[in-house]
Amino acid sequence: MIRATIAAALLLTGALAHAQEAPKGDYAEVNGMRMYYEVSGQGEPLVVLHGAYMNIPAMGQIIPMLAQTHTVYAVELQGHGRTNDIDRPITYPNLADDVAAFMDAVELEKADVFGYSMGSAAALQLAIRHPQKVDQLVAASVSYDMAGAQPEYHAMIPTMTPEMFVGTPMEDEWKKLAPNAEAFRPFVERLIALEHEPMAWQEDVKALKHPVLIITGDADVVTLEHSVAMFRLLGGGAMGDLGNPLPASRLAVLPATSHTAVIGQANLLHAFIEPFLKGEAPKGMFDN
Repeated sequence: MIRATIAAALLLTGALAHAQEAPKGDYAEVNGMRMYYEVSGQGEPLVVLHGAYMNIPAMGQIIPMLAQTHTVYAVELQGHGRTNDIDRPITYPNLADDVAAFMDAVELEKADVFGYSMGSAAALQLAIRHPQKVDQLVAASVSYDMAGAQPEYHAMIPTMTPEMFVGTPMEDEWKKLAPNAEAFRPFVERLIALEHEPMAWQEDVKALKHPVLIITGDADVVTLEHSVAMFRLLGGGAMGDLGNPLPASRLAVLPATSHTAVIGQANLLHAFIEPFLKGEAPKGMFDN
């Protein structure tokens, strides 16, 4: 499934190549890693963070679509894509600190940030740990507490072993870009350990001052109740008419959408993300 997703993403990205200049790839020295990134488009800066076991191509068509109106900095995180792995746990605080250091390395003082899955949790931690680096945050398939994951996912975590990934098409895809093709097993071990990391960020989320767009599938790995609870922590969920101003944060639910189907719906994602980043909202009948 992952292999097919990556292949489809590559095809979609290629379909838009004729309409835009090719992204410019480079490396930044970040916390002992050579972090690979690509810059594309023009406009206000937007940092894009992929999900676990993914890379820039696997994010698909949404990157070139966002690059039509933004300068997109797409990053490959520790051990992913062309960024080398290091002997350090993969944790959300570590990933967030890496992104902050990357922004310093490329002299990016502040930016909007869009993260998906693992990348959305890293983006959330970036806003918590380095609030001055983040302007607006788009978090797709995000959780702020492991209690918000679906029961089926909770049940699966204790059963995860490297053997579920080693020797599979996922390893073949990973090796195509990896600086060290022999390092897949320790990389997988780090990502499995990430699933066991404590996650209870309710008070940190409640204290955020950034506008946040939460995007979730209606059959995502995160429960709908958890996404709504996060929206309420950010000041959302009240009636917007009768003189009540809309909150700065927003919630979007993609219909008939599982976790892995979220990132493939670029048109829907773009339709939610672009107005949010521009501060645009639909007008109600009582609005001037």
